[in-house]
Amino acid sequence: MSRILTGIQSSGRPHLGNILGAIKPAIELSKQADNESFLFIADLHSLTTIKDGPTRREFTRAVAATWLAFGLDTQKNTFWRQSRVAEHTELAWHLSCFTPIPMLNNATSFKEKSERSSGPVNTGLFVYPVLQAADILLYDAEIIPVGKDQRQHIEMTRDIASAFNRQYEEDVFVLPEARIDDRLMTIPGIDGAKMSKSYNNYIDIFLPENELWKVIKKIKSDSTPLEEPKNPDTDITFQLYSLLASNEQVQEMRRLYEGGNYGYGTAKKAFYELLLAQFATERERYTYYMTNPNALEAELQAGEAKARIIAGRTIARVREKLGFN
Repeated sequence: MSRILTGIQSSGRPHLGNILGAIKPAIELSKQADNESFLFIADLHSLTTIKDGPTRREFTRAVAATWLAFGLDTQKNTFWRQSRVAEHTELAWHLSCFTPIPMLNNATSFKEKSERSSGPVNTGLFVYPVLQAADILLYDAEIIPVGKDQRQHIEMTRDIASAFNRQYEEDVFVLPEARIDDRLMTIPGIDGAKMSKSYNNYIDIFLPENELWKVIKKIKSDSTPLEEPKNPDTDITFQLYSLLASNEQVQEMRRLYEGGNYGYGTAKKAFYELLLAQFATERERYTYYMTNPNALEAELQAGEAKARIIAGRTIARVREKLGFN
């Protein structure tokens, strides 16, 4: 059995890009008989950007509700909040003592976020890769599905684990492998750039219908007149529609674009209706969990009990090597 681990930050409600790029693929992997999946909400990581407690609590609930809405099997897999398993932070400290500062200085993600920051950069952002390494190594994870921008962090995890193993001349930690699915395209936001909460160009599929329609109407388009043919391959609405529609639906919309007398507003309406139809069940489930906090909490607490058992075994192994037992 392959042990797979995925974490998603609770830095906001999951948007369409998160769902198509991470949540749905992770759930599909978790359904395979030969996989054992560990899926957690990285609420500790969100502290690098969100300092307000009620906001983080609400976002954490939203992330949990999204996983459950999309059919995560919590009986077969382990699902928990990072902050509720204290071993994450303990192992992060131990690993930090084996992590050279130049390695963290060279982290591309840290450099990029530092450059975009309008204020002081906090230490949490600097040591983020160490906590991420703890998240992975704590559960002896073998496969880590990530985007290309996270490949370096998995390599850093391997380097930190290797340094620890060399120090004690034993394979205390499993060395994880990054799994990067090149078939997953970058999900465009409503302005054409990568969909991101940071750019405020995302689509929240759980919005009330009228609010969702307002967002869809904001999708950027060019000024080609209604009667003129349009190039579907350069249009953001068509690109988004193609991610969800069937081949037949995509070909029909392409024909309409190229034939003229088909407006971008009509295309946006078709995309909006497709979102509502395709995610009707998920929207209903999401609303159920967000309005039934006891049901949501029960799922999380059951997963956290399972996670603590495995994390506890790893920490015991580490403490023995470090002389803390």
